[in-house]
Amino acid sequence: MQVLVVSPFVSQRLRPIASAHKAEDLATVTELIESGQVTPVIDRVYRLSETAQAVAHCGRGHVRGKIVISVGETLSSNGES
Repeated sequence: MQVLVVSPFVSQRLRPIASAHKAEDLATVTELIESGQVTPVIDRVYRLSETAQAVAHCGRGHVRGKIVISVGETLSSNGES
């Protein structure tokens, strides 16, 4: 979807890429996540009002995990509160 939004603004021709997932592979990944063997790495958590800072952080290339934008009151992983 992002490709369709960005395409008019870049010189390259962008096309969405469809990926096929095998049910067996998804079941294996689900088991790994549910057992705790695979966990996401969260780099930082930002409040919704700090979205510009989150984008800037990503743009600097220092991200070592996922960037989370918190819509609610609860923050953690460097976001405190």
